[in-house]
Amino acid sequence: MTLVLPDALLGYADRGPEWGDWLDRLPGLVRGLLGEWELAPEGPPMHGHGSLVLPVRVAANAGEAPELVLKVAFPDVDTEQEHLALHHWHGRAAVRMLRADPRRNAMLLERLHATDLAERWDLEVCEIIGGLYRQIHVPAPPRLRSLGWYVERWVDPMRRLPRDAPIPHRLVEQTLSLAGDLLADAAEPVLLHGDLHDGNVLMSADGEWRVIDPQPKAGDPHWEPAPLLWNRWEELAAGPGGVREGVRRRFHAAIDAAGLDEERARDWTIVRMVIDAHWSIEDADRLGRALDPEERDWITRCVAIAKAVQE
Repeated sequence: MTLVLPDALLGYADRGPEWGDWLDRLPGLVRGLLGEWELAPEGPPMHGHGSLVLPVRVAANAGEAPELVLKVAFPDVDTEQEHLALHHWHGRAAVRMLRADPRRNAMLLERLHATDLAERWDLEVCEIIGGLYRQIHVPAPPRLRSLGWYVERWVDPMRRLPRDAPIPHRLVEQTLSLAGDLLADAAEPVLLHGDLHDGNVLMSADGEWRVIDPQPKAGDPHWEPAPLLWNRWEELAAGPGGVREGVRRRFHAAIDAAGLDEERARDWTIVRMVIDAHWSIEDADRLGRALDPEERDWITRCVAIAKAVQE
């Protein structure tokens, strides 16, 4: 077969040479998997923020076989343990995985409906996802990397951040202090999704909401709510009380539905937002350029959320 990659996915080559190399290899990877797993394509490829998703069926007796998707993700620390999480959930409030090849970062998954939570009221979304936390936060499998492993790698470079960086210095100092305290007082780790928001929940054939695209970690469930706060940003700005009140409404809707501790969820949200803001600075430094307007807007958003949850 001739695989035509979506233009938007091809645009990810701008992220660096490792992305360009993966995109060059991707058609061959997909052809190899289709042949080895005896799959027949059933439509044009789709993509996420770092993966190709191809609708397929088992080639033998394809007309009666279950509807599936072949997912091949860019190999990085966020995606390389996704198969461990999906295997551990085994379809419990999550997309069901039928097969995986960790070496090629590939999985064969059940095909869910395109219906997600994007059209739902944002506070309803927070309540639905808060309920999903209760189902997916099971004891973590032993091979999964810990949240602490990630956080320590992310916060250490902040100690060298100059005072004139676009993140307020007091927030940087607060993050360093909070991260140390939170990791020192760690509870029994659960399996975290890591990136759960309205676009990462799809409807199954039996009408149930299922989570997709985890960036799994073993750690504190209070790490989870931040993606609910930074998505659908324009709605926050246009809503009653603006961004500050909108962030606080979403935050409380999610933690109430999930039964999370407000103080601990607040502290982890501050840490997470400053980490995310710092990534933009690191990306620009790595590529030897100044921050672009989109990156500056993202840093501003992260700082606004970190302030809103504690005011």
